[in-house]
Amino acid sequence: MPELTTDDIFQILKGILVDDFEVPPENVLYDANLFEDLDLDSVDAVDLAVRLQQYTNKKIPPENFKEIRTIKDVVMAIDKLLQE
Repeated sequence: MPELTTDDIFQILKGILVDDFEVPPENVLYDANLFEDLDLDSVDAVDLAVRLQQYTNKKIPPENFKEIRTIKDVVMAIDKLLQE
């Protein structure tokens, strides 16, 4: 699998949010809060983690996901996971 840049991760995340969670594309911004701005709930967050796992072949540790609030947090968490 080729190295993913943070922009690649953002684009994958954006596609998942738009296609699977029906988030309007214009709402997917780095500083958007997953819960307040995008109306995701805890079940959606778990589903999102599972979808991202399919792209990265790496499991996001639950303790990492608890700290995630924004799109940028997700991108940085995935980027860090891919560096390990």
